[in-house]
Amino acid sequence: MKYLIVGPSWVGDMVMAQTLFICLKQQYPDATIDVLAPKWSSAILSRMKEVSNCIDMPLSHGQLALSIRRKLALSLRSEQYNHAIILPNSFKSALIPFWANIPVRTGWRGEMRFGLINDMRRLDKKQSPLMVERFVALGYPKQASVPQILPKPKLQIDPDKVTQTLHRHHLTLSNPILALCPGAEFGASKQWPADYYSTLAMNKLQMGWHVWLFGSEKDCKITDDILSYIPDQYQGNCFNLAGKTTLAEAVDLLSKVQAVVSNDSGLMHIAAALFRPLVAIYGSTTAKHTPPMNSNSKTLWLGLSCSPCFKRECPLGHHDCMKKLSPDRVTKALEQLQVQETSIATGAPEL
Repeated sequence: MKYLIVGPSWVGDMVMAQTLFICLKQQYPDATIDVLAPKWSSAILSRMKEVSNCIDMPLSHGQLALSIRRKLALSLRSEQYNHAIILPNSFKSALIPFWANIPVRTGWRGEMRFGLINDMRRLDKKQSPLMVERFVALGYPKQASVPQILPKPKLQIDPDKVTQTLHRHHLTLSNPILALCPGAEFGASKQWPADYYSTLAMNKLQMGWHVWLFGSEKDCKITDDILSYIPDQYQGNCFNLAGKTTLAEAVDLLSKVQAVVSNDSGLMHIAAALFRPLVAIYGSTTAKHTPPMNSNSKTLWLGLSCSPCFKRECPLGHHDCMKKLSPDRVTKALEQLQVQETSIATGAPEL
């Protein structure tokens, strides 16, 4: 079997797609799995042992550019793929496998894709509420049962690259580290307030921990806001990495932290795939759709009558789904995770 997977455009979804790749390898151990995805995704895909090649999609999200898609498709014909799985539901995502003459093209029914996809599936959202279940189902024949216990994403880490990344950013591992991931690419509705994050940070700083703040350039405002609440005497133990690391470097650094607190974001799924103790905070979205898949995590969600709304901004203007989730509750969840980690490390029974 030689697969071409048309990958998703979001970091978290790309991490969850590894579960599909693992399931394909379980069925066909000698299968080749190539993934067509945005260039940034190589930082994730290169750490998945199931993936043979990352093929850069030269277009940005939402860009049609038919001539570029066709040229890329024609160049892929020589690879002689016998099966394509198209994870996005858009019309344009199905064009390249069709033009590449891949004989079996599997995907969910989406934007007028009849003919482009010849192994069309109809999604029952109640039967498959999780995004990862929907990915995995495409890796099995129609009507086939998927595994009840799904394999978890697991990103590989190169210790030498971790060491290089630590040196590059002048970081040490001399103190336990709390990683905060306060951004959310989707929108502000998924962000826990900056002053709540600072309260959490101060709790650990006073215990002798260091705090690393992660995010893209777009997240610099909220990470700066968090630091503005930290007293001067603790500023030297806080490291604002937002916009300063590549995605690959963020993966390296997250692999070394003792705990992570994150909004529902791509970095949250990366932390889960690194099996870091993780508290995931949900508001406008829900863990019933995209939960972290590691066992040493806790998800917090108030489940208000107005949520999940899946909006980029709070449509009611109050942001209660996040504001009413107190720092004390997150701190307690972190403490419970630490007890769990200590119990596992020592072999003692959990309290």
